[in-house]
Amino acid sequence: METFYLFLIIFLFVLAVFDLSVGVSNDAVNFLNSAIGAKAASFKVIMVIAAVGIFIGASLSNGMMDIARHGIYQPQHFFFSEIMCILLAVMLTDVVLLDIFNSLGMPTSTTVSLVFELLGGTVALSLVKIANSDGALQFSDLLNTDKAFTVILGIFLSVAIAFFFGAIVQYISRLIFTFNYKKHAKYFVGLFAGLAATSILYFMLIKGLKQSAFMEGELKEVIYGHTNEIVWGAFIFFTILMQVLYWLKVNVFKVIILMGTFALALAFAGNDLVNFIGVPLAGYSSYMDLMAQGGTTTTDTFLMNSLLEPAKTPWYFLVGSGLVMVIALATSKKAHNVVKTSLDLARQSEGNETFGTSPVARVLVRTCNNAGSVILSVVPPRVKDWIDSRFNHSEIILEEKASFDLVRASVNVVLAGLLIAAGTSLKLPLSTTYVAFMVAMGSSLADRAWGRESAVYRITGVLSVIGGWFITAIAAFTICFFVALLIHVGGIAAMVAMVGLAVYILIRNQLFYKKKMKKEAMQEAVNTTVHKLRETTDKREALSLFREHSREELCNVLNFTSEAFYRSVHGFMDENLRELRKVMAGVEEKRSYLKQIKRVGTLGVTQLERDIAIDKGLYYYQGNDFASEIIFSIRRLTEPEKEHVDNHFSPLSEIQKTDFGYVTDNIVTFLNQSAEMIESNDYHRLNDLIATSAELMNQLVALKKSELKRIQGQTGSTKVSMVYLNMVQEAQNIVSFTTNLLKVSRKFQKE
Repeated sequence: METFYLFLIIFLFVLAVFDLSVGVSNDAVNFLNSAIGAKAASFKVIMVIAAVGIFIGASLSNGMMDIARHGIYQPQHFFFSEIMCILLAVMLTDVVLLDIFNSLGMPTSTTVSLVFELLGGTVALSLVKIANSDGALQFSDLLNTDKAFTVILGIFLSVAIAFFFGAIVQYISRLIFTFNYKKHAKYFVGLFAGLAATSILYFMLIKGLKQSAFMEGELKEVIYGHTNEIVWGAFIFFTILMQVLYWLKVNVFKVIILMGTFALALAFAGNDLVNFIGVPLAGYSSYMDLMAQGGTTTTDTFLMNSLLEPAKTPWYFLVGSGLVMVIALATSKKAHNVVKTSLDLARQSEGNETFGTSPVARVLVRTCNNAGSVILSVVPPRVKDWIDSRFNHSEIILEEKASFDLVRASVNVVLAGLLIAAGTSLKLPLSTTYVAFMVAMGSSLADRAWGRESAVYRITGVLSVIGGWFITAIAAFTICFFVALLIHVGGIAAMVAMVGLAVYILIRNQLFYKKKMKKEAMQEAVNTTVHKLRETTDKREALSLFREHSREELCNVLNFTSEAFYRSVHGFMDENLRELRKVMAGVEEKRSYLKQIKRVGTLGVTQLERDIAIDKGLYYYQGNDFASEIIFSIRRLTEPEKEHVDNHFSPLSEIQKTDFGYVTDNIVTFLNQSAEMIESNDYHRLNDLIATSAELMNQLVALKKSELKRIQGQTGSTKVSMVYLNMVQEAQNIVSFTTNLLKVSRKFQKE
């Protein structure tokens, strides 16, 4: 049994690697969104600074939350086997839960998830122990409820306080600097930057490095005994330094943002994410204590009193954790996905809003508009005009492709750090995720980024994220409760089953994420083309871009059709239901993409000269319609095939397979040749392809006549004949629409 638990400890460390990876992917929004959103530096520079902060924070940390040892449960009343049951349930739940949130691109609190998982697993085992103790044990003997209530309090405090102060501080900062901050920076930049840099230093000392290994003895006494002197000295020093840097033409706002990014990354790794190794280390410590007994006790009789002692983490675990997090940050696309959600909700400009609308958001917008109107009615007109002049969006200074400006990014990083430091000093467990996200939302509201056209979408998005945080706590508790219970009742077999289920869920999440990224890549391609057309002022260049876009998209449709048609036909012949489902899923994605493409067509027409726009625009829309009809034909071909195979009806006869298989190969060749013609923009062989299409139509008509004769002779299955005739008909449609597509494409591409 000891050998089995050794393998279990190793598996917990394997899960810890995944947990660190998915954790840093989600919490990257805490320290990356401001620097990336304002384009304070190149993406590589930002990632390097964040990576250095993470590595230093992890390496200097105490490396483990004592909450994993004795923060939620009372270990002196639990046996070794029961503690291992709780810890395994926590790790399995945590990895899967965080990966789901990452795949959805939703930021959540890793600390809250861990605490509520420990709570859920502990409650499950406590109920079992109380039931078996005949009243000797009570919940108060087994469970620490104070920690859970404190975390819940922290959730509400984090959301409300961060949003409120984010809005207030950003509003004041914008009144001071306006959107044309370069014009007004010379009066206040030294003072503002000095205050910001001092706040960041204070944040690192109070929050970021408070629990670090080297913060002991005389150094700790000096720093915490002379905090006021250090803060005032730093303020004077940084104020002078930043003013000098400004005179030397250095953008001090970028300096502040990068300093804040480093500080947040350091504090995050040192206090939050590195705690994920606490659970496997608690298991490792428990196992070593069991082995130290020399076989005098068993896993079901050894009480874990040793977990009451403070955690002592070897340095190599800390350095290893830092390396894992740095690698995960550099390679994880899901981290970028979570950051993107935050930036979409905070960006200054309007655009395609990711979230829809909700009744609650509509009520909030209406209420706030009415309240704003009442307040503005009592504000003197001159004051109102002065405030509006400070919020003149036409003067905004943005870096290329930035979501917001450097002033707002500076406020975000500095205020997030200050609030976290203040919460730490007051012993309030403010979540770094909640603070960083809600400060960004409050500052975007104060910056009037939530206009009449976007406010309802943005508020819906914020409410969705906040709802996700509460779902995190509920899901973490509930899932871990049942997993721990199943493992305890089912023993080794249940452990193996739960591990297998977790692996399966992770694989499914990854497949779902890849599909989501594929859709976003399609959307990005559309947006890129739209951007190019909008930036074009030359009418001839616009037509050239329009034609190039059309060639790419029509060629893409024909290549997709060729592959999908072949897979659909042979999937039906082979009775491969999985392949037919994949084809249907691909068709739905392509249909959605073609709808988006029509945006490009509408914009492209507006960029052309009037006479050309009417003529060429007509051909473009005809080509787009034919492309849509081709995709619909693939759908109408595949759907009856999938239903037929799914119902286990009789397959095609060998003669049907042979006849239609031969024509299928010819149609695929025709589609590939058509795609090559459009791609090369060389239509001198168009008449040859038209002749080929006519021959294909004759072959398909012959197949239809042969099948009708078989029906007349009552040979074969009626259901099979119906599907077969539908296949022939849709193949005819594909050939016909492709021929028409080639004709209108030539008219659109040629003068």
